[in-house]
Amino acid sequence: MQTLKRYKWTWISIIIILIFAAYLLVSSLGLGKEKWPVIGTVQDFSLENVDKTTVTLDDTTGKVRLFYFFFTSCPDVCPVTTFMLSQAQKQLVEDGTFGKDVEFVSISFDPEVDTVDKIKAFGDKFKVDYNGWYFLRGDKQKIWDLAEKSFKTMIIGDKEGNYSHANLIALVDRNNQVRNLYNANDTEDVSVDTLVKDIKDLAKE
Repeated sequence: MQTLKRYKWTWISIIIILIFAAYLLVSSLGLGKEKWPVIGTVQDFSLENVDKTTVTLDDTTGKVRLFYFFFTSCPDVCPVTTFMLSQAQKQLVEDGTFGKDVEFVSISFDPEVDTVDKIKAFGDKFKVDYNGWYFLRGDKQKIWDLAEKSFKTMIIGDKEGNYSHANLIALVDRNNQVRNLYNANDTEDVSVDTLVKDIKDLAKE
């Protein structure tokens, strides 16, 4: 007992050090916390694909997905971001996960201009693998509502067909829950490797 009293503060110091070390280990491994918290749920949709079939949310459920809203007449960010997605597609095709565990969903918010043929021509420029990448169009107002309510993507347009929109890529899990929103304009933090790593990691959950 005297020994315990004599070295009481030594033992307390050791315990504190062990607790702190355990905390650092848990933090470094990402244990005890969710890497991608649920930040929303994708509402149901029914849209036309480039092969003229109807695609609903249920048709994509069960796979991890990247969602992106675009328009083919976009003069700047849409082609650049679609190219980045095509490079991510290339890596995922090579490792066999594209179309099997992961899919991409690109949705035009300018369906009055973006016909099926025009969207197909846009996708072909980026060597899109349509077996794992949907290119969709449909009712304009419903698409704008889907973008805002499910993905926090604001779209503003005028009668001349000029648009301003948040250039976001959404990471969606197998259960239609939005887990991350990437600002595709932030090239320092968002890259092809980032997207590939995150979508593959989420597919393992």
